[in-house]
Amino acid sequence: MAEFDQELDASGLNCPLPILRARKALGGMDPGQVLKIISTDQGSVKDFEAFAKQTNNPLLSSGEQGGKFVFLIKKS
Repeated sequence: MAEFDQELDASGLNCPLPILRARKALGGMDPGQVLKIISTDQGSVKDFEAFAKQTNNPLLSSGEQGGKFVFLIKKS
């Protein structure tokens, strides 16, 4: 897993909460920093792909780890 600057555990939260929390977390970060998001919501895979496109924050990776979904988003 790549390096990250901040971690957001959105386990147990359903759409749109993981996205809203990620947006808030990214807002407090510097450009170039990486946010790791952990989610249990199956819809979050598509949600974070769309979120990354809409906000121009690149989705560096998206995968599953121990039954949870893990995303790395870079603040642009």
